[in-house]
Amino acid sequence: MRIALGIEYDGTDFSGWQRLSHRDSVQGALEKALSFVAAQPVDVTCAGRTDAGVHGRCQVVHFDTDVRRDPRGWVLGACSNLPTSVAVLWAQEVSDEFHARFSARSRRYCYRILNRPVRAALDARYVTWERHPLDAARMHEAAQALVGEHDFTAFRAIACQAAHARREVLAVSVRREDEQVIVEIEANAFLHHMVRNIVGSLLPIGRGEQPIDWMGELLAGRNREVAGPTAPSSGLTFIGPRYEALWGLPAEVSQ
Repeated sequence: MRIALGIEYDGTDFSGWQRLSHRDSVQGALEKALSFVAAQPVDVTCAGRTDAGVHGRCQVVHFDTDVRRDPRGWVLGACSNLPTSVAVLWAQEVSDEFHARFSARSRRYCYRILNRPVRAALDARYVTWERHPLDAARMHEAAQALVGEHDFTAFRAIACQAAHARREVLAVSVRREDEQVIVEIEANAFLHHMVRNIVGSLLPIGRGEQPIDWMGELLAGRNREVAGPTAPSSGLTFIGPRYEALWGLPAEVSQ
């Protein structure tokens, strides 16, 4: 029997999603909680791994088990054994053909920038602070150069282990909401640090230090060394994957 779960987490105090033997990870905490509920070891597979400090709005995982629990039992049982920074939002049985990673059609991220003279206090764990005024309209226009299938080497971390750098960005937007500038991006898949590197290159454009067409030049140049720095992890949230409706998953992850 295959079970799918939706997971929400604050990644601040974790060393990323992936299970580690010597550090706290979201996967490690989740598997420990589910193993307690199942009374046997449980291994989960996620839609997309996130880095240290990155948050998850609706990460999707699946696992196989012979243990019978109703969906409410998986949700409440796991939540009662998880740290307060992680919660299981929903659980449901799915087809054995469903795969959290390979069945996903796309993945979505949101990056929040607090744009004011004074640093954050209440929201410090969930935003990145930029004291200089940003022009969100310029950033949005520049970001449209990323839409489509391209080689994203300019925005790829040196440690990235992906076989190639070609990815398809389906949509990207930048908008201002009061004191925050919000970057949203959807792609079929992402490279290591890709979103944070993109944001790091949009910031100089928003500050007026680089022209709007700089983003397209970076993309075409495929040179990570001349692009902007990697933006901090605190502002990044994995909104979640999208799946075809045929899998019957909740609306927040279905197309």
